Amino acid sequence: MAKVLCVLYDDPIDGYPKTYARDGLPKIDHYPGGQTLPTPKAIDFVPGTMLGSVSGELGLRKYLESNGHTLVVTSDKDGPDSVFEKELVDADIVISQPFWPAYLTPERIAKAKNLKLALTAGIGSDHVDLQSAIDRNITVAEVTYCNSISVAEHVVMMILGLVRNYLPAHDWARKGGWNIADCVAHSYDLEAMSVGTVAAGRIGLAVLRRLAPFDVKLHYTDRHRLPESVEKELNLTWHDSPKDMYPHCDVVTLNCPLHPETEHMVNDETLKLFKRGAYIVNTARGKLCDRDAIARALENGQLAGYAGDVWFPQPAPADHPWRTMAWNGMTPHMSGTSLTAQSRYAAGTREILECFFEGRAIRDEYLIVQGGNLAGVGAHSYSKGNATGGSEEAAKFKKAS
Repeated sequence: MAKVLCVLYDDPIDGYPKTYARDGLPKIDHYPGGQTLPTPKAIDFVPGTMLGSVSGELGLRKYLESNGHTLVVTSDKDGPDSVFEKELVDADIVISQPFWPAYLTPERIAKAKNLKLALTAGIGSDHVDLQSAIDRNITVAEVTYCNSISVAEHVVMMILGLVRNYLPAHDWARKGGWNIADCVAHSYDLEAMSVGTVAAGRIGLAVLRRLAPFDVKLHYTDRHRLPESVEKELNLTWHDSPKDMYPHCDVVTLNCPLHPETEHMVNDETLKLFKRGAYIVNTARGKLCDRDAIARALENGQLAGYAGDVWFPQPAPADHPWRTMAWNGMTPHMSGTSLTAQSRYAAGTREILECFFEGRAIRDEYLIVQGGNLAGVGAHSYSKGNATGGSEEAAKFKKAS
């Protein structure tokens, strides 16, 4: 029997929801391109309810306990005295989310002698030291595609929010003002701008498709070039590298995984390649960007705006400069954890657990590490190494709270 340690974010401040804004969810059975939604044998939750918080438990307790397993759920994840740190020692499985990541650093993995599976309820496994997982023969899996469209929608919203100066204008209205000149002094049309994505996988390509009707010029770069038919369909301009693409774009959206090769890919030097007054939207991972370089570029005008929902570490300390820097549209990491997305990643988490316990193969599209090497989608998208360095800074948020 297994001990499953699950780290989820806290319930809402006013308590776990008793009612919801909408009754149920629209139903789909596959994603763009044909991949089917998660297919667990059963679920023990109502789609559209809050599953990603502590009380939601990803809908897993009945399933796990009825099969003799132990489930520990906590939001206390940072620092040596955290529940996560104490319970990790004899855990067989760790489930975490990108939105409230339980950082599995080399030191923590070394302590977790029983750990066999690190499972991401969502997309992105950079909070796990993949190199240690490879060395220890720990399986790492995530629920690929479960919230890709959720994030793509968020990217489009943030691009429009920055370019049209939506948030400052909204603030004028909320405060009772009517300062039109102030609202439009930083506002432009997106039409005819050049928009480029770093990575054109599930999220990046979905962003391109959603932006095409805005009559923008679309650019992309990716280690895997798209089929010629897709390039022609969307009138895409291909660039061999991000550095080659940056000078051509008014807006750049980052949609690539974090691993040692992409860490701090946007920094003081690469920002010099951007057009003056460019916008960056980053819903991929905060550590793709040098934190202080972004703040400086907004201050000196090299960037006209920066938006995203990803930080490093997460949660970000109260003194993180992205909370207060000029012309930012930052939110907590929430693009991929809409109530719609939660139903998919909860079902996908259960599907992976069923496969693991029953000795069945986990889908290739869910695998990041298996058998002592990068595997499945991990071999396609990640590189070996560790990107968790510095994550202990998340404890600052806990102390401030």
